[in-house]
This record gives sequence, C-alpha cells and structure tokens, in this order.
Amino acid sequence: MAGHSKWANIKRQKARVDAKKATVFTKISREIIVAARSGLPDPDGNFQLRTAIEKAKAAGIPNDNIERAIAKGAGTLGSESALEDIRYEGYGPGGVAILVEALTDNRNRTAADLRAAFSKNGGNLGETGCVSWMFAQKGVVTVKNVVDEDHLLEISLEGGAESYELIELEDEDQPGAEVFTEPTHLEALNNALRAGGYSVTDAGFRWIPGNSLEVTDPNQARSLLKLMDALDDLDDVQNVTANFEMSEDLMAVSMV
Repeated sequence: MAGHSKWANIKRQKARVDAKKATVFTKISREIIVAARSGLPDPDGNFQLRTAIEKAKAAGIPNDNIERAIAKGAGTLGSESALEDIRYEGYGPGGVAILVEALTDNRNRTAADLRAAFSKNGGNLGETGCVSWMFAQKGVVTVKNVVDEDHLLEISLEGGAESYELIELEDEDQPGAEVFTEPTHLEALNNALRAGGYSVTDAGFRWIPGNSLEVTDPNQARSLLKLMDALDDLDDVQNVTANFEMSEDLMAVSMV
C-alpha cells in the first residue's frame, strides 16, 4: 500500500490539496437532482439519493442547498433542464486510458469542452468503446477505522463483497478500506458494513481498470495530472477514472 498509488488513491490525496469546494458542491448537487428524478424524492426509499445526501453533508453543503436540489429533481421548483448521464472515453499522455462520466443538459458543449481539455494536455478524446473494455463497473463502499481485518472480511463477505483494499485516510490513525462488490449488491453491502459497526464514509459506483500502466517519467506524470485536473474542473464532469499508477514521490514532485 505504501509508496505506490493507483488513480483512486492519487485523486483522494489530491483532493486534500485542491479543496475546490464550489466545484464539489455543483457535482454533488447534480447527483442529488438526478437521484431524486430517477427514483423517489425520499431518501428512505431511494438508496442513490440517500448516499448522495450523505456525501453532501460530509462535504459541508448546507441543508437548504440539499433540499433545493431534491426539489429540483422532484420537479417541485418549476421546469428544470433535463440532465443526461453520458460516458466519454479517451487517452492521456503515454496511452493511459481515461473514462469520464458526465451529467449534461447540452451534449455539444460538454463534448467540445472535453475535446479541448484533452488536446491541450497531451491527450485525445476517443470514440465510444475505445477504452471502456479495459474497465469493469463495481460498487465500492469506503469505511474508516479498520482495526481487525478478519472482522472486516467476515462482514464484507456476508454483504456480498468480492474483495477489499486497505487505504490511508486523512486525520485517521487507523487505516480505512474500500470494499468492492457487483453494482447490484452495493446497497446490501453498505447495510451489512453499517450493521457490522463500521463507519461508512462513501458508497457508490466506480469503474475499475483490469490492468494499470505505471508512470515513471516526470514529464508524463505532470501532463497526466494536469489533464485529470482539467477534466475534473469541468462543471459537467462528475467522475474521472484512469488506469495509471505512479509512486507517491513522483506524484508529490509532479503536483508542485
């Protein structure tokens, strides 16, 4: 675990430095709107909405903003432009595979913004299917304060988990863990871990690469991180996933 980071860990560490609260608020608010629109506008009966609200509260989004986003999704605040969930695919410097998940009310604008971000940072936006075959979607539940791995394994298996990875969490003495499962088992796994006494900090879907490319060149590392930042900064982009790894030392140098 120490000394070597996959993109998910790199993104988590970068978030500590970036702290782009306004962008985070926009993205999570859109998650709430879409979740409320696609199911019941009641978190008790809508797991997707419930997890989005929990994420919003953890990010410090005011309750008024949360309620407004739910109302927009439910259609009780008047007309709201429909948001489409679209996945884009492309390549970064060195052939790194990148998946971008977006929520947009204007496909042409989003595609143009993404194409510009890729081309300005040494990558290129590809055709549908060009890299998605390298990834599999999984449900991921993140918990903190893992003291007993055997207990975590037992509870995780009861909840339908496939695997887990220990991770380092900010301001925590004990490691946390990401527990992986099939997307259809996410809610059951989330409930099992909570019932087992674990504090869940996040639950959602993530694209997991089947293989990774290790980045060792500082110039490539710098370009990749700039590209990932540029993509993440776009208002329409919800999540960015890539299949590269780099050492923590290289990441620290490249982020300066």
